[in-house]
Amino acid sequence: MRPGTLLISQPFLGDPNFERSVVLLCRDEPEDGTFGLVLNRVTNLTLGDVLDLPPELSAVAGELPIYLGGPVEPNTLHYLHRRSDLPGAQDLGQEVYWGGDFELLLGLMSTGAVAGDDVRLFAGYSGWSAGQLAGEMQAQSWIRHLASAGKVFTLASDAFWRDILREKGGRFKVLANYPVDPRLN
Repeated sequence: MRPGTLLISQPFLGDPNFERSVVLLCRDEPEDGTFGLVLNRVTNLTLGDVLDLPPELSAVAGELPIYLGGPVEPNTLHYLHRRSDLPGAQDLGQEVYWGGDFELLLGLMSTGAVAGDDVRLFAGYSGWSAGQLAGEMQAQSWIRHLASAGKVFTLASDAFWRDILREKGGRFKVLANYPVDPRLN
């Protein structure tokens, strides 16, 4: 699948790591597997909680929330942003970029050249071994939403799953109202 694709979990997926989650695919390599970031799981942590920031940077970036990117390597930090000129950044489409020179990004934030709203931080990531995601797609565990990276900065994280399904329309709009536990309905 192409980077920038959103994977929306089916409401009956059954994996608590991905229940009602939306994953942005960042890399999909036939030999190496797939790398993605869960977009709608905000933690109680901020950048200032996990990095020792200098005072001038702490004021502008210290309160940036950290999202849970997935269950793999939760002690790693990943980020999405809107800077096409950041060295090493991967273009995911729709003016969304993954990674790149983090020190330079922090420097740009300290000068006001990058706003906090243009950066999303993630602890950990979502990963699939070669062929694993294809199997999950065949089992219909995920709903694909192509070329949608731009949604990262436009939808509220707490309603992301529901809003993106509604936006897709049709039968997906009905799934947006599917209860968390249908036995309680």
